[in-house]
Amino acid sequence: MPTNGENAHALFAAAVGQPPATGDWVEITQARINGFADVTDDHQFIHVDPEACAQYSPWGVPIAHGFLTLSLLTTLVGSVPQDPRQAEGRLIGINYGFDRVRFLTPVKVGSRIRASVAVAAVDLKDPNTVQVTQAVTVEVEGETKPALAAAWITRQVYG
Repeated sequence: MPTNGENAHALFAAAVGQPPATGDWVEITQARINGFADVTDDHQFIHVDPEACAQYSPWGVPIAHGFLTLSLLTTLVGSVPQDPRQAEGRLIGINYGFDRVRFLTPVKVGSRIRASVAVAAVDLKDPNTVQVTQAVTVEVEGETKPALAAAWITRQVYG
């Protein structure tokens, strides 16, 4: 009888090549940007000073830190619908890293962003561990280019 991990592997493998699914919009507020600046000690004016941005920034308004957008992937990807059978018996999901991350368009304060996700690759590491690589794109409402594109690798451990 197959393990939960082997069952999940089959489901993820079947999803490779399928069109991306899209999650919910999240607004990027100045308060969120300021909070991230405080946590990371990155108070560059392009993030936290609207008056200086109006005068000196090519965007005219504050922009989110690229790493803020990256750090929101857990929330953004978490809102993307997935086959609930992929989670049956899952004990934990572990962030394994990224093969590629690109910041393509700045996220201006007041913008809304959302993620689109497609399963790019899957590997059964052992009968209870599945490594999943997802192609993640973060869209900015009203922009033609995405804010971020990444290949995110996670390990899913099943019991």
